[in-house]
Amino acid sequence: MDYGTYYSVINYLVMPAWLLLVILPKHGITLRLVHSGIYPVVFGLFYLVLWVRALAFGEAAEGGGFATLDTIMTAFTHPNVTLMGWAHYLVFDLFVGAWTGRDALRRGVNHFMVVPCLIFTFLAGPIGLLLYLAVRQFTGKGSVTALDEVN
Repeated sequence: MDYGTYYSVINYLVMPAWLLLVILPKHGITLRLVHSGIYPVVFGLFYLVLWVRALAFGEAAEGGGFATLDTIMTAFTHPNVTLMGWAHYLVFDLFVGAWTGRDALRRGVNHFMVVPCLIFTFLAGPIGLLLYLAVRQFTGKGSVTALDEVN
């Protein structure tokens, strides 16, 4: 497969999880699939393969790295590294979305208030998390600073 196909596949693989979080937050399939370690393990293994390809097989841009903005920009000119970055975004945004869903269920946050947070997490990760923390704060369902404590 080429990099474009891998990109399409990982995008299609993550979509059902987001739809389940938004449409069926309490359903057994959501609890068993999205809130399990399946997605982080699968995407983590995919990321690991890309990482090994970059480090061991030269599937990376020469002069790329993480020391400066310029070396990061150079690194992302290679499709293997760009795909690594995209997989990184997908798995971490989904992880945050799943955490948001679990936290909202535990705290009794109205799901209609959680849906925009999930959508923003899918589209712009940190903004969705920030929005959810604000919803929690303003609904009295938890403070911004107490991420684990259930009231």
